[in-house]
Amino acid sequence: MISFDPMFKTMKKKGITGYRLVKMGFSQSTYHNIKRGRGMTLNTLNTLCEMLDCEVSDLIEYVKKQDDSVTEQE
Repeated sequence: MISFDPMFKTMKKKGITGYRLVKMGFSQSTYHNIKRGRGMTLNTLNTLCEMLDCEVSDLIEYVKKQDDSVTEQE
């Protein structure tokens, strides 16, 4: 699953709030969708990289889901 946690860490590190990002021209509805874990387009990803002056890896990461159906055999 794709996690947006790096984006919020990057924003915090750079001192940029969601409010400030919207004031910089980023779509408020897109920002709220990202906060809710919904996806984003590559165009949005590109825009965020430009606005936050960062790399893609500073915004998203892949987190492998744990398979609860697999049990350890003794």
